[in-house]
Amino acid sequence: MTRIGVLALQGDVREHEAALVRLGAKPVRVRRRSELESVDGIIIPGGESTTIDTLLRAFDLFDPLRRRIMAGLPTLGTCAGMIMLATDIIGGIDGQRTLGAIDMTVRRNAFGRQVDSSEVELTWIPDGSAMHATFIRAPWVESWADGVEVLAKDEAHGGAVVAVRQGNAIATSFHCEISDDDRVHALLVALAA
Repeated sequence: MTRIGVLALQGDVREHEAALVRLGAKPVRVRRRSELESVDGIIIPGGESTTIDTLLRAFDLFDPLRRRIMAGLPTLGTCAGMIMLATDIIGGIDGQRTLGAIDMTVRRNAFGRQVDSSEVELTWIPDGSAMHATFIRAPWVESWADGVEVLAKDEAHGGAVVAVRQGNAIATSFHCEISDDDRVHALLVALAA
């Protein structure tokens, strides 16, 4: 059975686990190196990107996680997880680090404050179908390099890029874990299988 880690430092851990179970994968909460080493893929949930950065360092997971991702570990980052996977951040704080897995620049809190949270219908570009998405203080992709595949844009916000993939890493601005649409998680599980 494919073992997918969910970084269990902050965010919607249970919701991601439920999506993985629906897809027949085994979720593993990751807080230690030994747990990280035991998984076939990993999810970096939403939350607050500066806090995730701080906690990764406090738990001595930042460098081991970065090494595994750069070595090909299939990875999904949602909302703040997208920020953690970027190479560059607009609106970050001094000293904030990222894992640098996707060659893109993201804008923190691009959709506004918590009160500006929204739900929209996107087009999932790989198959052209509709996808319901929830944005909560979400980032968006300002720019990206060749080799980064755009998976979804938010036409309600001027065509903002809100889902991307580069190699083994997938990132979404929205919280795919709080819907019953498992396509994003299925993409991760397929990469990890």
